[in-house]
Amino acid sequence: MNMATMPTDTWVLYLGALLVAGSALLAWRLAATAGATPRSAPLMALSLHDVALGVLALGIALRWSRVGHGPFLSLFEILASSLLSLGLLWRLFSLRVPVLRESAPVVLSLLSVMGVWLLVSDTSDTRLPATYEMPILWLHVAMGKIFLACALVATGLAGVLLGRGSARGQRWFRRMPPDAALDRLAWRFMLIALVFESLMLIAGAVWAQDAWGRFWAWDPLETWAFVTWVALVGAVHARLTWKLGPRAGALMILGVFVLAFLTFFGVPFVSLAPHKGAV
Repeated sequence: MNMATMPTDTWVLYLGALLVAGSALLAWRLAATAGATPRSAPLMALSLHDVALGVLALGIALRWSRVGHGPFLSLFEILASSLLSLGLLWRLFSLRVPVLRESAPVVLSLLSVMGVWLLVSDTSDTRLPATYEMPILWLHVAMGKIFLACALVATGLAGVLLGRGSARGQRWFRRMPPDAALDRLAWRFMLIALVFESLMLIAGAVWAQDAWGRFWAWDPLETWAFVTWVALVGAVHARLTWKLGPRAGALMILGVFVLAFLTFFGVPFVSLAPHKGAV
């Protein structure tokens, strides 16, 4: 697309993605000077992130108004809506569980990956297929967003646990609770993630029956969504059955999140199956 004729909403979404990246850099800077800054300092990064969420919401609203449907079809639209939904849910969780704020460097860095990906994605307008105009699809999408947000929270804590394996990481995250407490909190969010991913698969099957006349067809996205569910079930089972240390558990959480991330944002856009883009 010619940058001179790029719609205003695209520029606004670009700005939102850059602000997310800026909040991640600020969060790491404040973590690196944790011993010389007050405990309220991380709120500076969170405040910048809140501004980014507002800008993203504005960009999505402008695009929605212009093209006539929500940002759920192209990779650009899905990354934009996920940056907003995941970032907003994480902030809401952090208000309820304040210790999550200290994992901001990790979480905001993961969101920044999505932001950078958005900057290089095709911004072309999309047209809403008739099969998408169903209420059950909204439930399917919402369950998926909440699932990935819970996995993001757990991965942020897992990143802290792994980072503490170095002297620098111990210094940066020394304000957070002991490893055992973070491990328990991370797995609580993984259990919640399992509930919502299960609901996502059920709602998706109901939608597929209405949209395409079948509950399940093993297209690439369905297959990898199921593989992600199996991986999450296996990780939860291993955590509850075996005496795994916090860092071993953190590696499992990270593995599940990477698989979920690639399923959500990778598989639909390397396949020509009918499910393409339906995340």
